[in-house]
Amino acid sequence: MTSPAARTALDLTADLPVPALEDFYRDLHRHPELSLAEHRTAGKLAERLRRAGYETTEGVGGTGVTGVLRNGDGPVVLLRADMDALPVQEETGLPYASQTPGLMHACGHDLHVTWLAGAAEALSAGRETWSGTLLLVGQPAEETGLGAARMVADGLYERFPRPDVLLGQHAVPGPAGLYGHTPGLILSASTDIDIVVHGVGGHGSRPETAVDPVVTACFLVTRLQTVVSREVAAGESAVLTVGRVEAGTRPNIIPAEARISLNVRTQSEQVRERMIAAIRRIAAGECAAAGCPREPEVTVGESFPPTVNDAETDRRVAAVHAEVFGAATVLDPGPAMASEDFPHLAAGGLPYAYWFVTATPHEVWDAAPGEDLPQKLGTVPNNHSPHFAPDLSTLAPGVRTLVSGALAMLGQSSP
Repeated sequence: MTSPAARTALDLTADLPVPALEDFYRDLHRHPELSLAEHRTAGKLAERLRRAGYETTEGVGGTGVTGVLRNGDGPVVLLRADMDALPVQEETGLPYASQTPGLMHACGHDLHVTWLAGAAEALSAGRETWSGTLLLVGQPAEETGLGAARMVADGLYERFPRPDVLLGQHAVPGPAGLYGHTPGLILSASTDIDIVVHGVGGHGSRPETAVDPVVTACFLVTRLQTVVSREVAAGESAVLTVGRVEAGTRPNIIPAEARISLNVRTQSEQVRERMIAAIRRIAAGECAAAGCPREPEVTVGESFPPTVNDAETDRRVAAVHAEVFGAATVLDPGPAMASEDFPHLAAGGLPYAYWFVTATPHEVWDAAPGEDLPQKLGTVPNNHSPHFAPDLSTLAPGVRTLVSGALAMLGQSSP
């Protein structure tokens, strides 16, 4: 028997204005904006929320948007979409590709905003079927890990209703039409670390008079790869990526310093602390071995917390998704090494469910080499790729996932 939430969700989304949603999505995709500069995107979302009857506020935490719809007694449910784009030059060749050189919605946040706008309109139009309060959040700066915390610090839960539960979703690669739910840990913690290696500069013809920080940095990059392979247990998951190495100005000048930026992904605080300690030790050891005049500077930067779903909340949302889309479409992909700042919105330990919506066009998926899901996932355009192009067929389903998830948490009213 289909639950009331599933039946209502199907009713409220039966006649979604898909062409209008497609136009909205294409417009957002053409005009990407970087973290904390999402002024146009925020304005477009706010306009849709106001039109749908929400009490709408802009400028929360910088460029954040909130929409509140009070509809009688019942739970307060937060629905969130992140809004920022990336410094990526788009190479999709789409007719609605980014018109801003060097910027692209390469992570699907334009799709998330469209889903939220569509869900807002459907839930407002069907308010006679549910009771409670909706708090819709257009969040800036997810990519930098700053946006959610800034909104909370700006009084998100003092100025607006404090939610009883939070819901969020993300577009990911995979054949369009699957919904990934994992009770408990679903996304990992992420930590950025900068290392400055201090050498002694000199002329390229007389290396014996210098201490070359470039050579030391190269040894350090190589040695850091042993942190995961030799200092993290085989049953624990961790990733260490050196994403940037900078040094020097001319081919014949030995520079005085070299800079390394790396990223650590872990699924527990214990492994994170162990890896940071190992990075500090290895950096100090390599610099000492090279005779550097000073110890390296190791700076721990921005961090994303792990995303850990409340098991019961996730179970309820997954169950309604299975009813709406079919049991075969809902799967448990297990924890991923990607990271999110969504948990910052759960200030004080609020329960939440966060899930994935696969969005690779079927023709792209079918043409990808490989026989199974893991093999194909390694070859289709992924999030942050200049070729990342979600299938527009996911627009209506992505609205339904939010609507049905919200209805599973809100009070039910008789139509």
